[in-house]
Amino acid sequence: MKILFFINGIYLGGKERRLVQLMKELKLKNEFQFELVVMNSEINYPEIFDLNIPIHYLIRKTKNDISVFWRFFRIAKIFNPDIIHCWDTMTATYSIPSCLFLNANMINGMVVDSPIKKKVFNKKLFRAKLLFPFSDLIIGNSYAGLKAYRSPLRKSLVIYNGYNFNRNKNLKAVTEIREEFDISTKYAIGMIASFSEFKDYKTYYQAAEMVLEKRNDVTFLAIGNKTDSTESKKLINPKNLKFFRLLGKKSNIESIINALDICVLATFTEGISNSILEYMALSKPVIATFGGGTNEIVEENETGFLVKVSDAVIFADKIEQLLNDSDLRKRMGENGQEKVRNIFSIQQMIDKYVLVYKNMIDKKNQNSYSKMATEKYFNSSIN
Repeated sequence: MKILFFINGIYLGGKERRLVQLMKELKLKNEFQFELVVMNSEINYPEIFDLNIPIHYLIRKTKNDISVFWRFFRIAKIFNPDIIHCWDTMTATYSIPSCLFLNANMINGMVVDSPIKKKVFNKKLFRAKLLFPFSDLIIGNSYAGLKAYRSPLRKSLVIYNGYNFNRNKNLKAVTEIREEFDISTKYAIGMIASFSEFKDYKTYYQAAEMVLEKRNDVTFLAIGNKTDSTESKKLINPKNLKFFRLLGKKSNIESIINALDICVLATFTEGISNSILEYMALSKPVIATFGGGTNEIVEENETGFLVKVSDAVIFADKIEQLLNDSDLRKRMGENGQEKVRNIFSIQQMIDKYVLVYKNMIDKKNQNSYSKMATEKYFNSSIN
């Protein structure tokens, strides 16, 4: 069984981590042969080099480089895959001619969020409408995402992100993390997400400052790309900056989460958040924005609290509630970890992908056999 994985880049993100973990597990199974095509030379998960698989770098010369269609086709033609598994909109687009001419099944994994239709024209939904007819299977990481993209029910499937609990081994001591980031307050609260238009850091910071108006025993952390930017810093009142740690991109995420008392994720739209899975896997209570795939992870009053979009007042209220109730923090944290083990484990994710690949190949073989049998019968009839 031959699979050609095609992804925009191996960045420090959720889908990239899922792909790397998937390839590591498939490498252990003799029935799979696979290669990787990436459109960026930056590799943030260097362990893929240990897999000893062919990695093809398909770098665009310009933004609209149409030569990528032909260059990808040449790679695919030599490898001759049964399945081309694309992980984003761009790679799905470039895969279409190769899938058609080489009779390879396309798995489209672009549904990783849950866009809100605010405008008459939505680029994401428009691209999906164009790409879905060419996709043999559309895999989303949340039901909310597939619904938002209006993915055809007959060829849609949810495979939740999987968390590998081996990541919780060999963590730095909490005291070491607190010393590293100069946290001397009794409590530490954090949000792990890139500083971008999709993440609502403004609400998180506002809620934090509301809490700081009542107490001074909390340090608030922001961890993720550009959280240490000038734009991020400007959202905070200078007098409160001593209670914030804007850390930027960090690699030892699990150790940092382990040192937190409460974890927050304020967003505008979300699929299945890897940050929330990380929070819950490390037994942390969660306060997150209601909507999208987040509703499929966080259970209200059981594993955390769900708050409507951009409601800093309620975010602050829920933070206060958890700070003042250690038993509630403990109960929600334990419930969250149990839910990740039962529903969002890495093994469940891997097993579902493997089953998808096998079923797709079996169906393809059956169709080929049926076509051959029909042709044989037709030829014998006219002779």
